[in-house]
Amino acid sequence: MYHEHIPTQKESRLSRRSVLAALLSALGVALLGRPARAADQRLVVVTSFPEELTTRYESEFEKLHPGVHVQFVWKQSRDALAMLSERDQGGADVYWAPALGNFPILRDRGAFQKVSVDRAALPGRLGGQLLSDPKGLFEAYDVAGYGIVVDPAALARDGLKPPESWSDLAAPAYAGRIVMPIPAKVGFSPALYDIILQSEGWERGWALLAEIAGGAELLGSGAGPTAAVKEERAALGLTIDFFAFGALANGEKISFVYPQKTAFLPAHIAVTAGTRRLEAAKAFVDYTLSTKGQKLMMEADSSRHPARPDAYADKPAAVVDPFALPPGTFYPYDSEIGRQRPGVVSVLFDFAITERHAETQRLWRAIHAAEARLAAAPDAAGSAAVAKARKLAGFTPVTEAQAKDPAFLDRFSSRELKDGDLAARWRAEISSARAEALSLVASAEPRL
Repeated sequence: MYHEHIPTQKESRLSRRSVLAALLSALGVALLGRPARAADQRLVVVTSFPEELTTRYESEFEKLHPGVHVQFVWKQSRDALAMLSERDQGGADVYWAPALGNFPILRDRGAFQKVSVDRAALPGRLGGQLLSDPKGLFEAYDVAGYGIVVDPAALARDGLKPPESWSDLAAPAYAGRIVMPIPAKVGFSPALYDIILQSEGWERGWALLAEIAGGAELLGSGAGPTAAVKEERAALGLTIDFFAFGALANGEKISFVYPQKTAFLPAHIAVTAGTRRLEAAKAFVDYTLSTKGQKLMMEADSSRHPARPDAYADKPAAVVDPFALPPGTFYPYDSEIGRQRPGVVSVLFDFAITERHAETQRLWRAIHAAEARLAAAPDAAGSAAVAKARKLAGFTPVTEAQAKDPAFLDRFSSRELKDGDLAARWRAEISSARAEALSLVASAEPRL
């Protein structure tokens, strides 16, 4: 959930490997690593971080603790939640993952025990945003920012500047130059869109997403936006920063913009309530949160942002220090409500945008053309019709009050709407709003 890692081709091979590993786990066989030596204490860490990151921590931690063998069990968000909710928590000692929604759920189920940290070194917040559990049951390991990957040369060729805000992306000048992820398919994108929905307001945010999508290509891969920009198939891509900074660290000629009112969301780490290797588990958590441990994530293969400010001393040039960004960069994102929204965001995006993308593009091209025409030749009646069309084009059948209601949001926990009658009604309401919008734009056409 949220900024959960989306596997690259290399990591997809690891994912297939983890399917076999999960079967072996039920038989008590060691997973994803060399067999433990007889004298080793085996420490089981459930994670969805990529292999190039986890192997660095395994190597460095075991140098400091030669009597401990770290065994990583690779689980994506849903599978990790199921495993750690079991009575024996699958034998896990540590949960370490970019799965923002899982940690509060597991905390409330009594799955973790308290972790002590030095708040002078690990503030547990970024600006006004809380990153760590206030009860100390899970701790922020890193933070990932959301924004726009940019091909500056492509924009410059067309006399365009990089966008500075989310709303800038809706400018007609950027149409045809943008790629954006589909939230039902890309794990981090519901959080990205929810940042826009929270910072712009629910109804205004959906209207903005629809307008941006009207000039964008939709992608079903998490790495897709960055790949499209670095391969010059797009000039702008909505994404999470570590994809872009990983490409930058490897010499790609791209840049990354943190728009006004963006947010950085954390990955977390926790010690399980049922661990039988408490000292080793705490030692692993302490290492990942230490200055040395935090610096490991900034290596070129990862390019992530530590949750510990002092880790940024002598940082690589490609890594941005979010603790040093201007305060106006951040929106005080509400993670508590945000963690409940991926399902409804995914469903509404599919109904309003993905399923009718060609219609969305046609409608917004017509609105932009009408607005340009009316700017050159003002007409009060035409302007009123197009203004109403614009509002209808961004219609969402879910109210802001519903979008803040935990009971309502819980109906979408599987990222599907299983109520067929409600789904049909929402689709019909969206279709009706779009049809009326197209009719209004047509009515504003000059009569010859």
